[in-house]
Amino acid sequence: MLNKTKLSLAVFSAIVSAAPLMAAAEEQAEGFVEGSSFNILNRNFYMNRDFRKGQSSNTDNGYTEAWAHGIIGQFESGFTQGTVGFGIDAFAMLGLKLDTGDGRYGPGGTVNLLPVNSDGEAEDNYSKVGGAVKARLFDTVVKVGDVFPMTPVVHYGDSRLLPESFRGVTVENTSFDGLTLQGGRLHAMSQPQVSTMRDEFATFYAGSVASPWVAYFGGDYSLNDNLSFSLYSSQLKDAWKQHYAGTSFTYPLTDSVSLFGGLNYYKAVDDGQQLLGEFDNDIYSGKVGVQFGAHSVALSHQRNNGDDDFDYLRQSDSIFLDNSIQYSDFNSPKEKSWMLRYDLDMASYGVPGLTFMTRYALGTDADYSDANSVYMRRDADGNPLTDQKRWERNIEAKYVVQTGSLKEMSFRVRQMTTRATDYESDLDEVRLIVEYPLSVL
Repeated sequence: MLNKTKLSLAVFSAIVSAAPLMAAAEEQAEGFVEGSSFNILNRNFYMNRDFRKGQSSNTDNGYTEAWAHGIIGQFESGFTQGTVGFGIDAFAMLGLKLDTGDGRYGPGGTVNLLPVNSDGEAEDNYSKVGGAVKARLFDTVVKVGDVFPMTPVVHYGDSRLLPESFRGVTVENTSFDGLTLQGGRLHAMSQPQVSTMRDEFATFYAGSVASPWVAYFGGDYSLNDNLSFSLYSSQLKDAWKQHYAGTSFTYPLTDSVSLFGGLNYYKAVDDGQQLLGEFDNDIYSGKVGVQFGAHSVALSHQRNNGDDDFDYLRQSDSIFLDNSIQYSDFNSPKEKSWMLRYDLDMASYGVPGLTFMTRYALGTDADYSDANSVYMRRDADGNPLTDQKRWERNIEAKYVVQTGSLKEMSFRVRQMTTRATDYESDLDEVRLIVEYPLSVL
């Protein structure tokens, strides 16, 4: 892998050096102070899960619940003047427990809003502090420190109280019109409900994995406003190699009607010491839909052709599959799934900022007969689970304040219901999220 990493960096350097540097040199840096910004996001988050079959976290009530408030402050400087500009990014985050109730929060099956102490109780508060130094040469930006990558193979998660982050080095280049190249090597992660910035890597379905680093490289290309492509590759050392290809499109039919859709494909194979066992997975999803005025309807299909769960970094958004939704990913071995989604934008009806969404997904044929020992799931008699099924329904309403002193403040309610056979939980879930962003600088 070392030789491959050196080769990738060499290719990246060659691409950058071949860019139209003179045009980029004519652009003046905005300055360290002049280009700075400081934003504070207040996030109030309530979440509960009702385990319908009676599973529980650390009690016997089959119910987990938490209400918390997060304060996320982020400072981003501009770049100093000169051929090579330097800057810093920094953040400070605080999570505060508002209520968890007696016996409604604990370690297995929790809602992952707050850290849990040795007694299985939610901590009253926790914090995260970090930052990165950065340098810009023409159209290339390098960051070293705590970073928030956004690619289909490594993407920080932001679906809980505080965002997830990674520690390492990232590189981004935008020399060519419509093309963004990204690469990085990360040696630690910080999940949303922990304070440490140097935690070991963990995956959603296998848990902690003693891998020293994850590396990625790839790019996004927009051919025009209606068609884009993505191609990425990553390696979680001694665990997996993942390769991703995707495309999305829109096709206007009239001023108020358009078609849209896309494809996503992942190839995942084991790597090195095979810390997550031996596997060779292909999983893909495809979507097609129509938008007409304020309404849009989409149908998607997803299929995992592998013998094991398609896994990804825990609490991250590193899964660009159409049927990966609020709770379920529909990524079990041999699983086939369909989803129908409907969106409504009330701006056309005189209520700008108000949107609704609902979707229903059905998965069938999950089969663990040939799964490796890490991902194997068995029934009460010790036999591999076969012919497993599940469905999930999501309903969401969101309102964003459009004017006044509370402009950009948002209110969101999300309800989820999922039912499954032996391999997954039956759940009813509610999330209430209020966010108030403040631009200080």
